Amino acid sequence: MTNTRTVSRAARIRDVAGLLARLVLAGVFLVSGGIKAWDARETIVAVRAYQLLPDSLVGTVAAILPWFELALGVLLLVGLATRLAAILAGVVMVTFIAAVASAAARGLSIDCGCFGGGGEVAAGQTAYTEEILRDLAFLALAVYLAVRPDTPFSVDRLVQRRATDPR
Repeated sequence: MTNTRTVSRAARIRDVAGLLARLVLAGVFLVSGGIKAWDARETIVAVRAYQLLPDSLVGTVAAILPWFELALGVLLLVGLATRLAAILAGVVMVTFIAAVASAAARGLSIDCGCFGGGGEVAAGQTAYTEEILRDLAFLALAVYLAVRPDTPFSVDRLVQRRATDPR
């Protein structure tokens, strides 16, 4: 009896952790993408400030990124294709971490533009360490969901249960 209770408690903890991971990541991408989509000019400034892309690609990346983030946010919010969305979210986080680390290593003084804004800032006004640590936490959530995508209140779980229901 104790073993069954322990297993169900562990399953509940995994369910809560998965649901929270999914909703936090969804919120991050919905807010970030929404702000970037709302102010397309600032998004262009932010992408350009990293000095990683040729000018011919800056506008394209700045135009696609907000909508990609919003799409990931919606998929995660409803729990549809959760593993794929989590893997893509992880790739985005690794890309963001690498871009911020690159800016720091090259001595650029820029705002990350992660949640709007972006572009050059005064020397000493950067927050690269905090931004990288924050994105590492988001990456950890994405990895958790990629490994364990089955979460409560998700379309994935609903479809899975309907597929396995013998009725």
